[in-house]
Amino acid sequence: MGGDQGPDEIVAGALEAATPGIVPVLFGPAGLDTGGLEVVEAPDAIGMDEKPVEAVRAKPRSSLVAACRAVGEGQAAAVVSAGNTGATLAACLFKIRRLPEVDRPAIAVVVPSRQGPTVLVDAGANADARPEHLVQFAEMGAIFAEEVLEISRPQVRLLSIGEEPEKGNQLTLEAHQLLAQSGLRFGGNVEARVLLEGGAGDVLVTDGFTGNICLKLLEGTIKSLLDALRDEIYASTRGKVGGLLIRPAARHLRERLDPDTHGGAYLLGLRGIAVIAHGNSSRRAIANAIRLAARGVEHRLVERLSERLRTATPSVLASARSRPPSPQAR
Repeated sequence: MGGDQGPDEIVAGALEAATPGIVPVLFGPAGLDTGGLEVVEAPDAIGMDEKPVEAVRAKPRSSLVAACRAVGEGQAAAVVSAGNTGATLAACLFKIRRLPEVDRPAIAVVVPSRQGPTVLVDAGANADARPEHLVQFAEMGAIFAEEVLEISRPQVRLLSIGEEPEKGNQLTLEAHQLLAQSGLRFGGNVEARVLLEGGAGDVLVTDGFTGNICLKLLEGTIKSLLDALRDEIYASTRGKVGGLLIRPAARHLRERLDPDTHGGAYLLGLRGIAVIAHGNSSRRAIANAIRLAARGVEHRLVERLSERLRTATPSVLASARSRPPSPQAR
């Protein structure tokens, strides 16, 4: 029932993703036309404008909470939602729960660049974070890049306002020091302007507030540029003729940059797989989000995260929690 176009696009996307190896189960009201897919009755729904924690507690029979509960109880392998992101995070924390090694789960988004994918983490789960949280986000992002994207020894970089180590706010300055000691392949600070060029490393780490703004600005810019290019092509006869010649390249570019291609983002750090899709997801985006969730299950992402986080930089994280704040940011 989540998303701007639910339930019709959700059902259509689930039907598109259904294969012998992927069995979508829908959660929603009785009488929902699912095209033959199994439906678990969930009479309530959480709106986009509701307060996340209050809504999750007040509506245990909502489709979102019921779907997360199914994963937490082992009745499903993964949950996909295009609904209220805050409520999805709250429901996942209450019903699926965090891995013991994780302080805070984080949203990991695969950003397509000219030189290969970059994992942006955190993309919106934690508006406020401490330096040690960013180290753990980096650890989870690096494991995800290795296990799912098959990137050997992924490079981690820190989003900041300049490449120099002394640039940034207090959070960035302290996180830079910890990342340099973490044992990760840390490449230092990087500016957002090189993200699509491929200069942001394999994993780009930041807090959820900054990461979400970065992601939405990126998506809006890409959409505006592609739409403007299309408008220019159809504005004249010469443009239309030229458009026919560049159509294959333009289609490939749109396919590579379109958020619907990936469908959603992993919420890393839980005891189960959770994928958060855009609120305006089309059926194609929903189908790809379901496939993304299935890949996480196939790659045993949760188990591998847990195994590797048990031995990941415990001394660095412990010292970070006990040490005094660093000097004021420049």
